[in-house]
Amino acid sequence: MPGSARQRETRGYPAARAASPVVEAHFARHLAEARDRGREPLASLPDAATIEAVIDAAFWASLRREEGYVPKISLAYLSPEEAVHPLLFERPMPLEPAALTRVAPAVERPGIHLGVWHDGSELAVWGTTRTTPTLCFVLEVSAPGLLVVKHHSGEESGKFVNVAVIEGDQVKVVDEQASQLPGCPALLTSLLGFDSPGSWVRSVNVLVQLAVSMRAHEHGGSLLVVPSGSESWRESIVWPMPYAVLPPFSELAILSREIPREKEGRGWQEALGRTVEAIAGLTAVDGAVVLTDGYELLGFGAKIGGRKGCPQVDQVTVTEPVLGGTPAVVHPEQLGGTRHLSATQFVQDQRDAVALVASQDGRFTIFEWSPCEAMVHAHRIEALLL
Repeated sequence: MPGSARQRETRGYPAARAASPVVEAHFARHLAEARDRGREPLASLPDAATIEAVIDAAFWASLRREEGYVPKISLAYLSPEEAVHPLLFERPMPLEPAALTRVAPAVERPGIHLGVWHDGSELAVWGTTRTTPTLCFVLEVSAPGLLVVKHHSGEESGKFVNVAVIEGDQVKVVDEQASQLPGCPALLTSLLGFDSPGSWVRSVNVLVQLAVSMRAHEHGGSLLVVPSGSESWRESIVWPMPYAVLPPFSELAILSREIPREKEGRGWQEALGRTVEAIAGLTAVDGAVVLTDGYELLGFGAKIGGRKGCPQVDQVTVTEPVLGGTPAVVHPEQLGGTRHLSATQFVQDQRDAVALVASQDGRFTIFEWSPCEAMVHAHRIEALLL
């Protein structure tokens, strides 16, 4: 049953209307494919009118304030019967910006969703849930005017897959085929989440968690991933490195290789998370963190310098994994400041390395050498990390 006419017409957020049919088509397609594979339990499919109403209400709520708080909420389209151990309100709350803003401080912690379902001819918030079925439509308010449509992947990792990012009048729909492009890095493939469950491998998961944590601390930072056993990366660093680590810090490497027994899984995940947070926090220090591809920490605060005999980088290919996006060849200075320029130079000089760069404004870029393009390729992936 669609959201009521009153809910749609009183606010009329144009981006909600533009995004809703595309989002409906995405969920319809993936739910049908999941049923064909025998996956269960699966979420209910919201129609375009329902999607529009949820986006509309969340957008206007994101622009309001409650005692100075910026609302950060997550809305999930499911009935109470589809939830596990739901918290039920005695009286359902109307899906209205004012109501969402008032309840926001109570549900801003990660993993809590406001459940949205039909109450007669209206959409209403029936309570909260910490679990959602596979392919459940979820809408997160990340910042004022910044919304992310996502769904649970159905995997034990707890990973959510981003479907679309809506910011102001812009709608960016994630391109499901981006992982099939030549030179697509494993990290980007995993973040896209549209491949087989086996693609969410633990080794890539570590880099995903590092990327998410780097972006979350909002200081900006750089992480250089260099081949284990290689010393050539040293030729692109100004020595001495302010915070070289000797012997290499190996806790993350050890944890990434462990296969915990089921009863120990939670403890392992918590230990991995703490170590990831600690290493990602080092990227807030001026300079770059240097990590091997086996996840051994070699140092931080590293200053990148041009490798002797290598030319100055003067162009880079830039792509973003969204529908309608086209590659552009630009000067590295157009990507950002010193971090982006130095990361581009490092990867051009050290072609078997990868650089991850987080900006203070939330942008996130993976730099890698592309043999087919014979230049550095910059993958803008912030739409996948929100």
